[in-house]
This record gives sequence, structure tokens and C-alpha cells, in this order.
Amino acid sequence: MVKAVAINGSPRAEKGNTAMIMIPFIAGMKDAGAEVEAFYAKLIKIKPCTGEMHCWYEKPGVCYIQDGMQKVYPSLRRAEILILATPVYIPLPGEMQNIMNRLCPLVIPKLQTREGRTRARFRDGVKIRKVVLVATGAWYEKENFDTVVRIAREFAEDASIEFAGAVLRPHAFLMKQQGELTKDGARILEIVRQAGRELVKNGRIAKETLDLIAGPLVDREELLQRYNRAVKS
Repeated sequence: MVKAVAINGSPRAEKGNTAMIMIPFIAGMKDAGAEVEAFYAKLIKIKPCTGEMHCWYEKPGVCYIQDGMQKVYPSLRRAEILILATPVYIPLPGEMQNIMNRLCPLVIPKLQTREGRTRARFRDGVKIRKVVLVATGAWYEKENFDTVVRIAREFAEDASIEFAGAVLRPHAFLMKQQGELTKDGARILEIVRQAGRELVKNGRIAKETLDLIAGPLVDREELLQRYNRAVKS
């Protein structure tokens, strides 16, 4: 059975648009037989890394900060797939940046140069072999995710594992009206669930599936007008 861990870095935790996408994605993985644990950084109160590298040189593999992340580390070591779920801010919310930094104990600082870049790898006993990004944003275009995708991809390459793709949903707030899913919103969530199934069954998510998830719900000018009407000058 494939084991996975999803960590949601949204300040809105399970009530945010990121959770709206992450939850059916996980459901699809479970449909395909995976075992998935989900954590919300906001709820388990993950503190920032202090940058002392205690986990590399003083007590290798062990983070000395005693907080909610200590509940996550055992699951991370068992998981084969890591799902990083985040909204796009500028570029990451603070909770998500804390998560990324606090993954450091899983990495051994035994460095190599590969394709002109310094890289490390996960420690023995850490089974993660794939990283998947699930991200939501409020602006129109998919390109607004480029920096966040690059961060997730770079982390995977630094740890010498596969970046298995990005499930991206621009202007995610339009999937609901007055708190209820629209018809388009329900359709997208079903495709997201399909993406989760594909990841487990095929080891990858089809480009066509990812494109459908990220497709526009309105035209660009309509979205810009909605934003600009709300601006107080």
C-alpha cells in the first residue's frame, strides 16, 4: 500500500480554498488504495526554524524544537509521497515557509554536484520518493504559480527525489458562490479526485487532467473588473 503525507500550510487550515482542493485529491488517492495522513500547520502550531542546523551537526536527523512538527516527522519518514498544499501569497504564507524549513532534519548534508548544482538527499529511513504540489491562488493566470512551483521542484531536486507534478487552481474563490459549490466548482473537484487516483495508479498525473483543473472559470477582463470594483482608492 502506498503511504502519503499531506501538509497544508494555509492560515485558513481546513476552511480555506487550498483544503477545498487538497481534500478531494486525497480522497482520490484513497480510492486507488493509498493511505494518506493530512496535517494542517495552523492547527498544530509549527514554529519557525531557528537556522542553527542542530539537526545536521549536533543531533543528526532530530529537530530540537518541541512543537506540533514532532507529530509529523514519524509519518514523514514512513511516507513514499509528500503532498505540499499551499495558497499563493508573496509567494508563500508564513506557515508554509515554516514547513519547508522544518523538513531539514529529513535531509542528510552529504553533498554532491549534479548538473552544476549542489544537491543532498534524504536520510536513510526516510522513504519519500515523490513530492506533489497542490496550490490555489486568487489571480487569473496559472503563471502566477510559477514561483511556488519552482520552490517545490527545487526542494525535490535538492533531496534527490522526483517532483511528481503540480495541481494548480487559479481564481479558486470562483468555485463557490455564497459558500456553495458552483456547477463548475463541483466539476473541478471531481477532476481533482481523478488526479489523486492517477497519481497512485500511474505514478503520475496526466497533463490533460492538470490542465482541466487549472482551466479558466471566467475571462480575464471579467475577473479584473471584479477585483478593481472592490478597490478603495
